[in-house]
Amino acid sequence: MDLSTIIGVGGCFAMVGLGIITGGTGLLTFVDIPSVLIVVLGSWFALFTFSSISGAIGIFNIIGLCFKVPVYDEKGIITRLMSMSEKARREGLLALEEELEDLEDEFMKKGLRLVVDGTDQEVIRSLMETELTQLQDRHGSKIGAINMWAGLAPGLGMLGTVIGLIGMLKNLEDKSALGPNMAVALITTLYGSIMANLLLIPVAGKLKTQDGAETKIKEMQIEGVLSIQAGDNPRILAMKLLSYLEPGDRKAVEAEVLKD
Repeated sequence: MDLSTIIGVGGCFAMVGLGIITGGTGLLTFVDIPSVLIVVLGSWFALFTFSSISGAIGIFNIIGLCFKVPVYDEKGIITRLMSMSEKARREGLLALEEELEDLEDEFMKKGLRLVVDGTDQEVIRSLMETELTQLQDRHGSKIGAINMWAGLAPGLGMLGTVIGLIGMLKNLEDKSALGPNMAVALITTLYGSIMANLLLIPVAGKLKTQDGAETKIKEMQIEGVLSIQAGDNPRILAMKLLSYLEPGDRKAVEAEVLKD
């Protein structure tokens, strides 16, 4: 589980709840079923128009990605590519074929398969970059759906405010209806703001960060595959790949892969 996401989401809602309690108002005052229907479910159903049925339903799985820590294993990738580079220089590119079956990373496996098959370097780069572009497009579509929901929630909150005010003005003579209508008018705006600012916008930002990290790893793998085809020295290959890492991570990985 991603502890930072849990702390962020949990902390935000906890601070809002604590603010409500310390302000002298009970939490139950802010629980309003009509507001939930308008803002939460109303904005979610609007996603069906923006997306497909599977896309709208799957948005909860997309949000769930923020609670998982992606594992990229940069050190393992660099070490494996160095080992393959050394073997290719010693025994030839065809010697890599026997290692491909044990390679779990499909992206790198496809690239190395093209190398073993003797494919031209520019063709390999083009194919791998095309696959990376498609990956980014899929990620962008998911992030776009979250951003759309983040925009719809406050909008439905304002719609709920209008509905509540209309109900209140239409029944001014009925004092018993003023409270419930005012609650809908105000709480829907609150719900929309909470959904967008405490959950959906941060989730979209987190997904974008994860997309950037995965893109960098894929670019590193492309560079590694092409370096193996070019016959680069394993240490030169490692130095190329290490340049893709953050300075702090680079030093830690460098100490391991270039220790000899």
